[in-house]
Amino acid sequence: MTRPTPAELLDIARSTLLAEVLPELAGPARFKALMAANAMAIARRALLLGPVAALDDPALCAAIRRGAHDEDAALGARLLAAAEAQCRISAPKALE
Repeated sequence: MTRPTPAELLDIARSTLLAEVLPELAGPARFKALMAANAMAIARRALLLGPVAALDDPALCAAIRRGAHDEDAALGARLLAAAEAQCRISAPKALE
């Protein structure tokens, strides 16, 4: 495997941003740097965890809104698993 890996590169860049750049910033620039650091953390988790199963079929969404799947426990479990998988990437603290 080629080193550093993409996830390791994101770790290095994020660590440098937080340890060396952020302390020199204030106000809006500091906020933007924190947003960039957060985006790097999300990208790293996405790289490591892989793609999330997409359940964005318009027909399925319409059927759910109509109540056609209210008693479908298997679909409910799939939707919950997809939401949890996305949350592990975008906001893992929300699952604690």
